[in-house]
Amino acid sequence: MSTSDWITVGALADGFAPDAFILPQLAELAGQRFNLFFENGWEIDHRFDAEQLHWVAADGHSQGSAPYRATSVRDGIYLVDFIKHEGGKDHSISLVLDTLSQSFTAVIGTLPKAEETREGLYERALAGKSLTGVQASFYHGSLDKPWQPGSCPHAASRELIGLRNRYRYSPTEVYEHIYLNDDYYSWQCLKGVEKGLCDTDRCHYYKIADALYLFVWREKIVPTLGLVMIDLKNHRSDGKIFGYAGDRFDALSNFPVSSYCDLLNRTEYGDD
Repeated sequence: MSTSDWITVGALADGFAPDAFILPQLAELAGQRFNLFFENGWEIDHRFDAEQLHWVAADGHSQGSAPYRATSVRDGIYLVDFIKHEGGKDHSISLVLDTLSQSFTAVIGTLPKAEETREGLYERALAGKSLTGVQASFYHGSLDKPWQPGSCPHAASRELIGLRNRYRYSPTEVYEHIYLNDDYYSWQCLKGVEKGLCDTDRCHYYKIADALYLFVWREKIVPTLGLVMIDLKNHRSDGKIFGYAGDRFDALSNFPVSSYCDLLNRTEYGDD
């Protein structure tokens, strides 16, 4: 295995595309409107048409429109994903809209600039920095009603820790995840354009409903933000991978990934 085997996110998107097990774009959000009341005090109205999502913040700090992707692995719970170009920066926005509990979780992600990617991992470690320059912030709130403590049941979870799962994204792309602890997981490509590659990266877990999880990871070698909803009950996952399309940092790739997933084994560590 040589360093040339690492590929850009754009090349990864090309590898995933043929015959991918992608969930269809949902049409049912078109014409709907959700007012998101954030725990931190933001209030942002979101209006959907067939192709565009339009948003406006009550305090004026943000407004705009963007193409969006909307999917669902569990009835009544939607994953909405889009890119916001604001303040001279590109932001990955993913919304878990939970109409069952009238709540939501928002994930806002950004990629490092070119100069930051040139910092060595050892240099970052000695400086006390995260090994990855990919950033992700998590926000919770309520749908169409003012926020009150306890309005959102989505919470950080340890329930995936110890699981070893296999994800089949297409007939040619298969990966394995091992959920190690609260902050890290390991992945390896069993079949596909990254076959033989593996790493251990920073990750985040949130329980959305029974056997339904939001899983987010941030890679350090190729700057990548990955985000998926994992439904262990229906053995399905859906989400996206966000990064630079090439090696010039002048174009983005934000492509959908959906899989059929199955549990390979579970490790129980006991109480020590």
